[in-house]
Amino acid sequence: MEKPIVAIVGRPNVGKSTLFNKLIGERRAIIADEAGTTRDRQYGETIWNGRVFTIVDTAGLLVGDDDPNLPLAEIVRRTHQQAQLAIDEADVIVFMVDVREGLIAADEEVAALLRRSSKPVVLGVNKADTEDRRQNAVEFYNLGLGDPIALSAYHGTGSGDLLDEIVNNLPAGQEEEEDDNSLKIAIVGRPNVGKSSLLNKLVGEERVVVSNIPGTTRDSIDTKLTYKGTPITLIDTAGIRRRGSIEQGIERYSVLRTMKAIERCQIALLLIDAKEGPTAQDTHVAGMVLEANKGLAIIVNKWDLIDKAKFSYEDAKTTMSEVFHFAPYAPIEFISAKTGQRATKVLDIAQTIQSERAKRISTSDINNLLRAAVREHPPTAMHKGAHLRLFYATQAQAEPPVFLFFSNAPEQVHFGYKRYLENRIREQYGFIGTPIILVFKGREEEQTVSVSGKR
Repeated sequence: MEKPIVAIVGRPNVGKSTLFNKLIGERRAIIADEAGTTRDRQYGETIWNGRVFTIVDTAGLLVGDDDPNLPLAEIVRRTHQQAQLAIDEADVIVFMVDVREGLIAADEEVAALLRRSSKPVVLGVNKADTEDRRQNAVEFYNLGLGDPIALSAYHGTGSGDLLDEIVNNLPAGQEEEEDDNSLKIAIVGRPNVGKSSLLNKLVGEERVVVSNIPGTTRDSIDTKLTYKGTPITLIDTAGIRRRGSIEQGIERYSVLRTMKAIERCQIALLLIDAKEGPTAQDTHVAGMVLEANKGLAIIVNKWDLIDKAKFSYEDAKTTMSEVFHFAPYAPIEFISAKTGQRATKVLDIAQTIQSERAKRISTSDINNLLRAAVREHPPTAMHKGAHLRLFYATQAQAEPPVFLFFSNAPEQVHFGYKRYLENRIREQYGFIGTPIILVFKGREEEQTVSVSGKR
């Protein structure tokens, strides 16, 4: 199921990021280091009353506030543009205002757009830290957006009421249509790397606009085709730029669309420009795919433009492997969407990855692997004076593959040992192009059988 998206919008400095951190239950910096990648973190997942949804922290709507030379009409135009984009892309809008500043003209401009939309809006009146401020929240009834919810994002007061209202307005959960069993492949990457050109080459016709102007694609566009008997849905997406070059407004909300595409797909093809080479933003996009536990393939486009005498295939493959070292299982392919060189190979790769994602390993086989792994490299942690023990393992699910390991002290299993076990699984069973998830749980020792077969 696709998770609903809730976007927090409002003027700068009304407390959007503070509320975002409160709702996802952690203080999350804009940039975080994870598994060899530098990641832009503007979104997070939360659950309330049994509903899981994605929270998005957006930019302040009043762009140009820091430019005294920008005409008022231009500020209003940009504010309208950004508010409309947020309305279009989110399932629910949380409109944040500041009770200390009171109702101002900029709030009314955005509210007018929200009232004309068909999207549900939850009005949060922030910084209501005192009883007097909570009383003053009634002023925002004038916006015509329903009951204002007085809250303090910093202290957390009122956030439960806000979440209740968000959940009440979420779209009803719907499973994928029963007749849509197609393999869903999202084509993702930075602007101007050839995503739309690749889609057009695969379907054999101009189904989407192709342009050499970065950012031409704003929407995520679905195209159906059949390849070697397999029904496929290709999802073309807007490019995601590095944070420093994201235009305030349009590019930010294109990220929401790409997030939706990644959430909907089973396999993501990450396109890299061969001439520009991989960038930090490419690893960021790869990180988004892996965090969503989707299949991943690295596709290097515009390979026809490279002078092979100066930069060979082996050199390029080594470079890509080093940059994407945190996903060594992701296949790498070099193509030209313009000439068609190896273009259809990406569909073969996607089918292979999907087959790997659906693979199931029997409990007896995975336990044979575990016994051998523990025998060759025993875990070294101690638990209450006794050695850390791994009793047995089983595959809990596929798509993505999830393995459960039972231990006398699951919290003491070191990250490095988890990586060792993952590598052993991959050495024997592959799982090309897909993340695999290892979960460690505790169990009463007398109820288990150890990997050595002794109680």
